[in-house]
Amino acid sequence: MEDEKAGDPTGVGLSWLRRTPDKIAAELSALDIEVTGKTVGKILKQMKFSLRSNSKKVSNGGEKLTPLQLAERDEQFQYIKRQRREFEKNGDPIISIDTKSKELIGNFKNPGTRYKKEADLTNDHDFVHYGVGRAIPGGIYDRARNEGFVYVGQSLWDKKRNGFDSTETAEFVAENIYKWWMTYGQRRYPKARKLLILADSGGANGYRNRMWKYKLHELLCNRCNLELVIAHYPSGASKWNPIEHRLFCEISKNWRGVPLKTFETVLNYIKTTKTKTGLVVKSQLVIKKYKKGMKVSAP
Repeated sequence: MEDEKAGDPTGVGLSWLRRTPDKIAAELSALDIEVTGKTVGKILKQMKFSLRSNSKKVSNGGEKLTPLQLAERDEQFQYIKRQRREFEKNGDPIISIDTKSKELIGNFKNPGTRYKKEADLTNDHDFVHYGVGRAIPGGIYDRARNEGFVYVGQSLWDKKRNGFDSTETAEFVAENIYKWWMTYGQRRYPKARKLLILADSGGANGYRNRMWKYKLHELLCNRCNLELVIAHYPSGASKWNPIEHRLFCEISKNWRGVPLKTFETVLNYIKTTKTKTGLVVKSQLVIKKYKKGMKVSAP
């Protein structure tokens, strides 16, 4: 079976085989070694073989970077650390933002398992036109208060255009922050005049996005008289953004194995997400449609 084996070349770590225990038992039978597939499974376990799935653990953010690029990357992490300490010391709000992966709404399979007497029967194909549309969860996480706020964009399937009628845009993200501040933020931080926003470096809230900067300035600086400090994590370092491992992963756990048939299902599972550390999450449906292509000139 040497040709079927893969794993750690040093022989110290994990190994795996491409063949099932029953197939291995059949191979052994051809060598006059009679053994059942169940026994082969036990032997494989003793040899530290086991069934394993792919695991996203390899970070590509720091791969193939020059010493100067690595230094700049570390400098950005240190800058974020200093900003967070300063805001925490002064009692000013810090929010972590991002948009969770878009979810198809309809009778589609949702990965994971849950306790039920019978399995949910879902569509055999995930064709988007089989469903209602897709949800765009725009998240805001207040780490100091361990609170999450998710504004779910409603993107419906347009049969005439053969596409979705709304999408994630910089305007969508900025307006979510504005709504959070007007509804919750200013009540929780009545004396605050500064706001620190932690974000990924790309997408609708990327550091090069002019519409993102323009809408933040218009909504939060001009209307709310807030001073904004925006700190972007380096490219490929989104896992360090607190909202990823404090809010979004917990939402995914909560609706694991649940077909997201309606937008109400999405909203209910988001707002019922809780943790032992006291996480509280609020959700709200966003009806407004956001179109791509809105441009802001350099001046």
